Parts: sequence; structure tokens; C-alpha cells
Amino acid sequence: MSNLRSQTVDMVNGPLLKNVWIFAVPLMLTNLLQMLFNAADTVVVGRFAGEQALAAVGATGSICFLLISLFNGLSIGSNVLIARYLGANDHEKIEKSVHTSITMAAVSGLFLAVLGFFLSKPLLNMMSTPSDIINLSELYMRIYFVGTFFGLIYNFGASILRAKGDTKRPLYFLFISGVTNMVLNLLFVVVFKMSVAGVAFATVISQALAAVLVCITLIKETDSTHLDLQKLGIDLSMAWNIIKIGVPAGIQGMAFSLSNVVVQSSINSFNSSIIVAGNSASSNVENFVYIGMSAFTQACITFTSQNIGANNLKRVKEIFKTTMLLTIISAASIGFIVWYFGEFFLVLYTSEAAVIEAGMIRLFWVSLFLVLNGILDVFVASMRGMGYSTLPTIVMIAGICGVRLTWLWTVFPIYRSLKVIYMCFPLSWTITSIILGFIWIKCHRKLMKTMQEA
Repeated sequence: MSNLRSQTVDMVNGPLLKNVWIFAVPLMLTNLLQMLFNAADTVVVGRFAGEQALAAVGATGSICFLLISLFNGLSIGSNVLIARYLGANDHEKIEKSVHTSITMAAVSGLFLAVLGFFLSKPLLNMMSTPSDIINLSELYMRIYFVGTFFGLIYNFGASILRAKGDTKRPLYFLFISGVTNMVLNLLFVVVFKMSVAGVAFATVISQALAAVLVCITLIKETDSTHLDLQKLGIDLSMAWNIIKIGVPAGIQGMAFSLSNVVVQSSINSFNSSIIVAGNSASSNVENFVYIGMSAFTQACITFTSQNIGANNLKRVKEIFKTTMLLTIISAASIGFIVWYFGEFFLVLYTSEAAVIEAGMIRLFWVSLFLVLNGILDVFVASMRGMGYSTLPTIVMIAGICGVRLTWLWTVFPIYRSLKVIYMCFPLSWTITSIILGFIWIKCHRKLMKTMQEA
């Protein structure tokens, strides 16, 4: 029991700032490792397989995220639900939700693997992917989507552990998986000259390893989150509760991805592998800004969910304020560092001056303003933790996607430049954050009134 407690964080009692920090630090390290390993993928491809291979992998990012967003959203629903039952000490529902979550992950992973395999080429064509890289992009995507089965099992399993405050073991699993991925990248790309196929195969193998590790851990758990393979199955009521929270989150992710697909298509419209490669490299660099942002938003949603389950209403607002402050500090500081030292980071991906120049344009207009993205993410995380998932999804789709698509379909055709494309990011974040701020106040008041009456 003492070992179990050393792995978890008390979200309902104790000093909030300290506990949020203890919860978030392993998540930050997890995010950092994920970014480093993803960056290593891109560096290996760019350095040892060439500019076209780098562009080919980069051109698939928005499509891959589009297809997996809905199912990753379900893992958010799983996290919220299990955290709430943990706060309420409802062991029977915890057990049902755990087995339902893992089963949903496996079914969704199989479906997505088939879907991604057959839709790769049509989607790449739809995005006007440059002809000199489309075949490489298709090859990468088809292999990559085989691994989504394992990726979803890991994500759902990790969300179960994080729901009870265990952010350490998912970090260990990612480290083992990431090191494996990096070694296989070098082996497949540098030694065996497999180019983008080597990177894709390395990703699939490393994801399978992470999935096995998280499943073994859940099988060995001695509390209500214990996984019994014989009890795998879908409890309809649990599945519906996961869907109510997770599907809106997934739809939001898909809508974001759709807008990013349009952004990628606008970039592809220049018909330049240099511009596509610059965008790919800079987007990898700017991902480091998410290290703190996503850790604190995950803390916000999980802490809020457990305290709602424990009927500890006063702590909900404190959680929001604490995670918002930490998110702003993290995003603003890391965003500035990423932009200021942008050329140094981009040189790690490519030595082409034109590619670096194109990448710096994105770093200025996106990385420096990612703090706005962090603000709206905390609003949404807090509302989802309170049980409101559909409303923030509608606002995010209208605010983010609506603004970006309108901008790209009206302003960009008149002023065709990379700068104009990237300006849609800070504009959409600003408008959406303002709207979400007012809605959060209303949702918080409604929750307080409802639970006090109950």
C-alpha cells in the first residue's frame, strides 16, 4: 500500500499548489521526452534521408492527428469519469469504467488502423500534397496507422493511472518506449536506409512496447483500477458516460485538425518542399512550448474531476486559478525561448538556409502567442472536469476553426504569404479565449447552484 501511495497524488486534500506541481512535473518530463523523441524522428529523417523525406513526414502530421483525435478524446472522457469515481470512492464503478475503457481502446484502435490505411492516399490528394513527396507520405501514413491500435491502448491505460494521480509510471513507460524508438530510427534509417518507412516502423514497435507495459501495470494493480483480462467488455452505461465527455473533446480535436489540414493545404499551395519542410521543422520545435501547458491543463481536468466526485466544491475555483497561472507562466516563458533561439533549434533539423528562414516565420507568429492557446485550454479543461464538455466544444469549433477557415478563405487569397497564413493562429486564440472566459463563469455558477441544491 505504501508503494501505491508513493505513486499517486492526493487531489482532494493537502496544499493545492504543491500537489498540482507534484502531479504536473512527471507530466512535463513525459511531454519533454515525447517532444525530444518526436524531434529525434524528424532530425534523423531530415539529416539522413533528405529534404523530401522530411517534408513527406511533415505533410502527414495534420491528417494523422485528424483521424486519431476523436478516439484520443475518448481517453479524456475515461480520465474524467474514473477520477470522479475515485473522488467518490465508488469502487464498483471504477472497476467497470476501467474495463470498458480498455475495451473501447482496443476496438477503436482496430477500426482506426483499417480506416487510416485505406484513406491515406485520398486524404493526401485532397490536401494538394506536392507530387514529389506524396508517395513517401502515403507509405509513412499506412505503416503509422497500424500502430494506432497500440497507441490508443497506451493512452487509455495512462489516463487510468493519471486519474488517480499516478503520473510517474506513464513517464517511465514513455522513456523506455522513446529510447527504443530512437535506437530503431537510427538502425532502420541510417543503417538499413529505409527512409520514412524506417521511422514509421520504429514508431509502431515503440508504441506496442508502451501498450504492453501499461497493461502489465494495470494487471498488477491491487486497487479498483486492477485490470482483469477476463472481465474485458463494454458496460453500456459506462461507455455512454465516457462518450458524453470524450466525444465532444474528440470532435473538438478533429475540428482543430481539420482547420490545420486547411492550413497545411494553404502551405502546400506554394508547391514548395522547402516551405513544407520549414513548417514541419518549426512545428516540431514549437511543440516544446506545450511541455508545461498540457501538463497543467491535465492537472486541471483531473483535480477538478476528483474534487467534484468528493463534493469538494470550494476547491474547484482554486484549482482553476492555480493551473491558469502556472500555464501562463510556462507558455509565455518557453514560447519566448523557442522563438529567440529558433535558428539554433532549426539547424538541428536541416542545414538549408531557405528551410530555416521559412521555419522562423512560423515560430514568430505561433510560438510567441501560444500562451493564448494555453489560456483557452485551461478554461476548457476546467469545464470538462466539471462535467460540461459539449458547450466548450461548440465554442472552440466556432471560435478556432471558424476564424481560421474564414481567414484562410478570404484574406489569404488576397495576400498570399506565409505570414498571413500563420496570423490565423493568434487571432483565433484571442477571440475564443474571451468567449470561453464568460462561459466558464456561467458554468461554474451553475455547477455550484446545482450541487448545493442536491
